[in-house]
Amino acid sequence: MIPHHWNSYLVIITSFIVALVLAVYPLPLDWRWWRPEFVLLVAIFWISVFPLTISLFFLCFVGLYQDLLEGVPFGQHSLSLVIVSYICILSYQRVRNFAIWKEACWIFVLVGLAQLPGNWVQSMAGRPLSGLLFLAPAFSSALIWPLVRMLMDRLSRHYRIT
Repeated sequence: MIPHHWNSYLVIITSFIVALVLAVYPLPLDWRWWRPEFVLLVAIFWISVFPLTISLFFLCFVGLYQDLLEGVPFGQHSLSLVIVSYICILSYQRVRNFAIWKEACWIFVLVGLAQLPGNWVQSMAGRPLSGLLFLAPAFSSALIWPLVRMLMDRLSRHYRIT
């Protein structure tokens, strides 16, 4: 029998694995800019619900693994994850009291902030900039946040994650 705290860690790691799979799931070329940032959404959820459960080192490792999966410059997602996670750790007490639509607006801001270093790293790698289209994942992530929040809340209640 797995101890209760190991069960929590297994559920958290499994949720990140599912988010990584969704991050590289093939989409039509027209939709590639609109893919929500699933890994970032899962990280924001776990930090907002259990702020001391996930370390920044773990998120840096997840970001590096996402870089390898997506074939982008090494460190791009790690930098974004660590920046957004630090902001979430500083503000989780206020955000817990937000209505779901305010949380979605907050998600838009956080994912938009995460897209800025990613866009900067891509431009340093010599890839052309896309104008304001780089904010499309922030918009789609904000739209999908209520669904992600509901599913993750059910998951954490079902497995009694503390």
